[in-house]
Amino acid sequence: MKDSVQRLSRRGRDTFGAFTTGQKAITVLGTVALLLGGFMVFKWASTPDYAPLFSNLSASDASAVVDELDATGTPYELADGGSTVMVPRDDVYSTRITLSGEGLPADSDNQGYSILDKQGMSLSQDAQDTNFKRAMEGELSNTIEAIDGVDTAVVHLAMPQKEVFADEQQPATASVLVKTRPGSTLESEQVQAVVHLVASSIDGLDPDNVTVADATGKVLSAPGQMGDDGGTRTQLVSDVQDEYRTKLQAMLDRVVGPGNSTVQVTADLDFDDSVIETRDYTANPDTPPLSQSQTAETYNGAGTPASVGGVVGPDGQMDPSTSGSTDSQYSNTTSTQDNALDETRERRVSAPGSLASLHVGVALDAEATAANGIDSRDIRDLVVATAGISKARGDTVAINEMAFDRTSEKAAAAAISDADKAEAAATRRQQYKDVGLAVLVALLVLGAIFTARRRAKKRDEAATYLVEQLRQDQEARLTATQVMELSPAALALNEADDARGDDLRREIDDLIERQPDDVAALLRGWLAERP
Repeated sequence: MKDSVQRLSRRGRDTFGAFTTGQKAITVLGTVALLLGGFMVFKWASTPDYAPLFSNLSASDASAVVDELDATGTPYELADGGSTVMVPRDDVYSTRITLSGEGLPADSDNQGYSILDKQGMSLSQDAQDTNFKRAMEGELSNTIEAIDGVDTAVVHLAMPQKEVFADEQQPATASVLVKTRPGSTLESEQVQAVVHLVASSIDGLDPDNVTVADATGKVLSAPGQMGDDGGTRTQLVSDVQDEYRTKLQAMLDRVVGPGNSTVQVTADLDFDDSVIETRDYTANPDTPPLSQSQTAETYNGAGTPASVGGVVGPDGQMDPSTSGSTDSQYSNTTSTQDNALDETRERRVSAPGSLASLHVGVALDAEATAANGIDSRDIRDLVVATAGISKARGDTVAINEMAFDRTSEKAAAAAISDADKAEAAATRRQQYKDVGLAVLVALLVLGAIFTARRRAKKRDEAATYLVEQLRQDQEARLTATQVMELSPAALALNEADDARGDDLRREIDDLIERQPDDVAALLRGWLAERP
């Protein structure tokens, strides 16, 4: 075993000593890289896989959990700014059970409904109402913190006492303060979600009475800004203006070219609720009457009845002196008809957010319009038709031609050109370096190949020479044994040959240890050449 180890060690030293300087350097660097990679793989394999133990912890709860983990010697890591504690995946459930037995996390900041568990029988109604409000605030805070991007949330509720008369009841209001995680902001949909979550959790709370602000003091939603569709009124106005501006700018870019025009749109939206009721009646002559009656009265006789003819006196009585002739006739016909009418009732409810007026301002580059032969009146007609401008609604359009300031554009173009040139130069330098490195590596590889071939050729020649010497020595030995009588001089010569043969055998033994494959190939060739 010891001889084998020494033989392998000697063979390795001889092989490494036969390398060129470049091969030695590559071998050393490769060995170091292999050892370093093995160390990194071992370290990665030995590092435990961490999983969250608790998330969204308050500062006090995180501190208490970390202290308990330090006391028990459990490894841990902190994430999400210290609000998440992570432990080895295999220890998550056992550690969680152990900490729960210690009452951790206590969740002292947002206790939620757990506050109601500590109420006694002797609490007054005011204390119960206050505890209920605190519990609702804690539960809403925990719910809002579950939204992606929200780090912490604080909710304050104002719930007035119930009044007997509805017109005297004060509305409930709420305010929400949210702190987002670093690098994240709340989208409009997320703000609406916060508003409706709070409003739906409190009886009688209107979404329009919920105020949402972030930790920087920016108001995300305030009373009077919420539309019927859930979005804020400011956001609705901005969306309408952006839609018109995008449509008009795309049309002008196609006509006068990109960068030769700018458009600004101001939209006035009507957020008032309006209901219009209309009732129309239409007579149809082809429709038969609903009811019809006719009365006829006829009188024939001598003299005129007092109730029929005569002159009314001052006292309201008929004057008989004016009764008329003795022979008279009286006839009266009365007809009553109730006709059917077509009735139409219409009730229109106008949704808030309708467009009340639209005002468009367009600035054109005078140089571009003159070069392209564009008339501003044609541009006006296009803008009026594209935006649907209505004079009856009070819409206005202003189009002016003026010289544009191109200083910033030229500076930006020059900066971009310089950056492109620098990037192109850096790319070329990198390419030259890559090509030079590739050529150098190719030369080193070719040099190593040529050197290895020369060394292999020399080893083959040395092995051939030694084998040839061995064959000659064997032939000489065979010839000497055939001589029956040897002179003293011949005996001395034979002893010298034996000494030289011993040296030659040692060299051949060393050669066989170093290059067993080459010696075997030469011996096979030599044996094949023998008759």
